[in-house]
Amino acid sequence: MKQLFIALLVLPLTMLGQTDNPFKNEVKSVQQKNDSLWDSSKPTIIFTGSSSIRLWKDLQDRFPEHQVLNTGFGGSQFSDLELYLDELILNYDPVKVFIYEGDNDIFERKSPRKVIKKAEGILRTLRQEKPNMEIVLISAKPSISRWKFRGKYRRLNRKLNKLAAENSGIDYVDVWYPMLDKRKVRQDIFIEDGLHMNSKGYDIWYDVIKNYMD
Repeated sequence: MKQLFIALLVLPLTMLGQTDNPFKNEVKSVQQKNDSLWDSSKPTIIFTGSSSIRLWKDLQDRFPEHQVLNTGFGGSQFSDLELYLDELILNYDPVKVFIYEGDNDIFERKSPRKVIKKAEGILRTLRQEKPNMEIVLISAKPSISRWKFRGKYRRLNRKLNKLAAENSGIDYVDVWYPMLDKRKVRQDIFIEDGLHMNSKGYDIWYDVIKNYMD
């Protein structure tokens, strides 16, 4: 009976740990893959964030003149990235990092103000740990499946833009407006789920982001 009582006490703690770190296994897998690719003697550019980064499979091919590592982990939010700054960014000693977060934050009903507060904390940590590293914040993208949240996404993007403008060494890249057809989101740049992009969508991202690589 005593053993059962102890087990019942420990079980909630175990479950809490799993809930607090839902991306632990995925991050470990991302690390293992990138550790096998990374050449520490070359300057490194990191792309990290949620599934729009994770699914960008040809990042290195698009930027062959750079060493590019993709440490994206699907479904993540700024608060998740904060837990893994070492594993996904700092351990690779990058000269530049592109961050795409905020898409899932807004979908999970977080206010733009709350999202920005978390982003500010992440930027402070990165600047403290690696002052010379350049940081590029990628705006939230529009999508078919989340179009009803467009007002909040626009507010978040304005705040991200302002955050970058107020801090040296931080840039903001806008992918929102290039993905629109006038005032509506383009229909031909997504896969069937209406959220994730096809190759046409990534062509748009490439055309914008290439100007921030050097």
